[in-house]
Amino acid sequence: MADKPELFILYSCPFCWKVRGLIDNIGLTADIVQINPFKQKKQLAFTDGWTKTPVWREKGGEVVVDSTPIMKHIDEKYNDGKLWQTNDQTNRDKWLVWADTHMSKATIPILYGSLGSALKTTMKVSKLEKFGFFSKRIYAWAGFPIMWGIIARKRVKKDGRSPKKLWHDLLDEWLEEVGEKAFFGGEEPDAVDLVVLGYMRSISPYPQFSQLMEHSKGKVWYESMLNTLNN
Repeated sequence: MADKPELFILYSCPFCWKVRGLIDNIGLTADIVQINPFKQKKQLAFTDGWTKTPVWREKGGEVVVDSTPIMKHIDEKYNDGKLWQTNDQTNRDKWLVWADTHMSKATIPILYGSLGSALKTTMKVSKLEKFGFFSKRIYAWAGFPIMWGIIARKRVKKDGRSPKKLWHDLLDEWLEEVGEKAFFGGEEPDAVDLVVLGYMRSISPYPQFSQLMEHSKGKVWYESMLNTLNN
């Protein structure tokens, strides 16, 4: 058995960034295991059929899958459930669903919404992910027309907004809800703050992240969240 809990991730997976933010926030020591995107099924065989990231495995072998259940499990087991505590469960759940519905879907358009963006992103992903020698090159050059032409372009066309405009509108909506508070959770971040942060951080390794940081209030909130992780 492992000496520490393990989080199995893809570096470019936005759902993995959600869980990583929680781990950083509570200062939990865990092994981050980066898997090969082309070998997910084999490397996650211990999950009994689950092939997506993230996956959490306890020292004793217990496995938890899917980002939000993993976050709840970690918070309850290692943090006394503090991040899920709230006086308004209905509103918390509403914004958890909002983030998972809207912000998660906005990551593809900003990263792959144009042919140039898609190429930059797939080249970067090929360097960040744990590909093999040949699969790295296959993904870098074959991945971008698929991500742009089949997935991202349809989403951008359906939404009608540019990826930057979509993100700025989402940040407006989010920060209107946060209001005068430092965070959604008040003086300290809660689970919803960490979920939103996770989706934003998943874009941070790429040049397109500068478009998010052009949203002045969004930048302030994002940097405040990072400061809580580093303290």
